[in-house]
Amino acid sequence: MVGTSQTAPDDRGRGSGRDRPDLATEAFLAHRNLLFTVAYEMLGSAADAEDVLQETWLRWAGVDLGVVRDQRAYLVRVTTRQALARLRTLGRRKESYVGPWLPEPLLTTPDVAEDVELADSVSMAMLLVLETLTPTERAVFVLREVFDVGYDEIAEAVDKSQAAVRQIAHRARAHVAARRPRGVVSAAETRDALDAFRRAAETGDLQGLLDILAPDVVLLGDGGGVKQAVPRPIVGADKVARLLVAGLGRLPDTASLRPAQVNGYPALIFWQAGEIDSVVAVRIDDGLITGLYAVRNPEKLSHMERETALRR
Repeated sequence: MVGTSQTAPDDRGRGSGRDRPDLATEAFLAHRNLLFTVAYEMLGSAADAEDVLQETWLRWAGVDLGVVRDQRAYLVRVTTRQALARLRTLGRRKESYVGPWLPEPLLTTPDVAEDVELADSVSMAMLLVLETLTPTERAVFVLREVFDVGYDEIAEAVDKSQAAVRQIAHRARAHVAARRPRGVVSAAETRDALDAFRRAAETGDLQGLLDILAPDVVLLGDGGGVKQAVPRPIVGADKVARLLVAGLGRLPDTASLRPAQVNGYPALIFWQAGEIDSVVAVRIDDGLITGLYAVRNPEKLSHMERETALRR
């Protein structure tokens, strides 16, 4: 693939010999996983993040590299601007979305879980917290708190003064702190909770589910109007447990719950007849499941077919 290509290059498409990428493509590929992560954390949608990368590439391919002092900063700035524009469009789309909207889950590589801060920032629970920020607040928070971008660079990316960016960052941090899970949960703690949840769910053990679900647990289901899902949040351990026991008790023998690494944390994939039916992620506070997020919309499950590399 060469730099004049109109399609954004992908790490999987690295060439050799006559297909060796030019300098612009090499630079883009070197930062591609970082740029995807920035866009994904801002949008909560892998499909939209890929579109943002395409737009970023089209702008990057026409840049005179000789005048770019810091390629990483330049690419992050362009990606942020494109993601901000798309985030505002995405907000309008969500207004007409059928049922609860959940972030698009990613099957992540093992090294994502090893970077605790990165895993926390892309967890389904955190992405839902980020959904409560304004587009500019989200961009500032992600760039500053996750990627440690300087205030001067953020100011350029969001077209604000440094003083304004500092105020936005302070406001966003306070907003997130009041809503994020209480402390970073280890992968081992998440895995133990999921194992207990899976055993109870598969055996119809109502008491087992009540033991692992927090009293105020919330179940959200995203079918996108394509697959059947709970049309509104289900709140309370008893309601959630009984719904799960009733639903899973009617499943055929071809159905199964299997563990997987999703968005940096252990999660469950619900398989039916050899195909992915849904992805179930959790939020855990004080050892109990406080949030259950079941994504069933087929359009949001395409990135569960192969691992996605995320970078800071």
